[in-house]
Amino acid sequence: MSSVAERERRPRSRTAPSQRPGRGDPARDTAYQALRAVEQGAYANLELPRLLRGARLRGRDAAFATELTYGALRMQGLYDAVIVQAAQRPVERIDAPVLDVLRLGAHQLLAMRVPDHAAVSATVALARGRISQGSGGFVNAVLRRVGERSREQWVQEVTTSIEDPLERLAVEHSHPVWIVRALRAALIGHGVSTPERASGDLSALLQAHNAPGPLTLVARPGLGAEGELETAGATPTPAAATAWTLDGGDPGSLQAVRDGRAAVQDAGSQLVTHALLGAAVDGDRGRWLDLCAGPGGKTGLLAATAAQRGARLLATEVSPHRAELVRQTLRAAVAAGAEVEVAVRDGRMMGREAADCFDRVLVDAPCTGLGALRRRPEARWRRMPSDLTELGPLQRDLLVSALGAVRPGGVVAYATCSPHLAETRLVVSDVLKHTPGAQIEDVRALVTDRAGAVMAQTGDGPGAQLWPHLHGTDGMYLALLRKT
Repeated sequence: MSSVAERERRPRSRTAPSQRPGRGDPARDTAYQALRAVEQGAYANLELPRLLRGARLRGRDAAFATELTYGALRMQGLYDAVIVQAAQRPVERIDAPVLDVLRLGAHQLLAMRVPDHAAVSATVALARGRISQGSGGFVNAVLRRVGERSREQWVQEVTTSIEDPLERLAVEHSHPVWIVRALRAALIGHGVSTPERASGDLSALLQAHNAPGPLTLVARPGLGAEGELETAGATPTPAAATAWTLDGGDPGSLQAVRDGRAAVQDAGSQLVTHALLGAAVDGDRGRWLDLCAGPGGKTGLLAATAAQRGARLLATEVSPHRAELVRQTLRAAVAAGAEVEVAVRDGRMMGREAADCFDRVLVDAPCTGLGALRRRPEARWRRMPSDLTELGPLQRDLLVSALGAVRPGGVVAYATCSPHLAETRLVVSDVLKHTPGAQIEDVRALVTDRAGAVMAQTGDGPGAQLWPHLHGTDGMYLALLRKT
């Protein structure tokens, strides 16, 4: 079994709930159901809260189930390599439900402060209750072998025969190797690393992806949410002027969140919106366009500012369902006087339908989401290199449309939640080559923290790239283009 010293080094932020009979305790059972739902195509950030409410889990048990679910999903690549060694069979020969149970057990043994005997016995009970009596014996044997070594020892064991250093990092930090290669290229390509430093910088980035991101809220300006957030225990986040951090609890229980004066939104997403709002536009008439508005996070910040500045905002979204989500999140801004129209339209058509109409245009382009892997643990296993081929033409079409819709002298912000060069610099450079009368400007001076200081280490320009390991935000990219 793992040593006492090894267990003492495990995270202290989660404590196992008391073991219960039947299918195992409700926390582990909830985590198992979440993993099975994700296997069937669900999203953990949507499915897990529903399961927690259904099981009436709160406090310590809810925190345990959350850490167990997200940890098993994030570290799936490493745990599968460990399970293969311990079971002496490939994962393809292990039934999917049993494999999910083993992943949950491995996370308890290798990354949580759960006594080994409790982790094994409770996970065996889960297998017997949820799958079959026979599966319990197999799970017991495999997890006992897993518990014989520490995480560090297992990493050494499963990577020792791998010659390629990037493949070793992929297993150690539980990322598909194609993503590891792409992130290394992005670190160098955006100018925040060099080939000599890239190995250490890449390791730090991958580690940041495996740590839960903070629960960050936006206090939409002028709507009076700040006092309520402070009363609820939230604290101002240094990264962005409107960002607040909540250490725990359900943000949906806050009245300010329920009525749209505040919302869950990463600080990087807020910084992108502030940069567009801070760009100089001569003769600004206050006509703004959000070209890909759903589900409405950046739109909400634009709308609240529009209410303060007397601007008019058009938010377009091609999906009727997502357009309705945008309408719901804008209720408070509209009540405060924001002139906002939400329209179900294809953003690729706006450049022709509303040519030269807008002062400021936001293109929050659909992307692979590789900058938000710490918040979307299943995304790293679902995304494929072929997604870049499918998304690239859409990203280019949207940016071309935005440049058609903005008036001469106006600005377009192109943003993605991905640092991948094929979704960031290459898209912008390709569009500029074929769009006369448009130029890129250095946006880095507009990316400022709560104190007004320019964010450091956002790259060599003219675009800005944020990083989880450097800025504590999601990996947002931003380019600012002006129609001349």
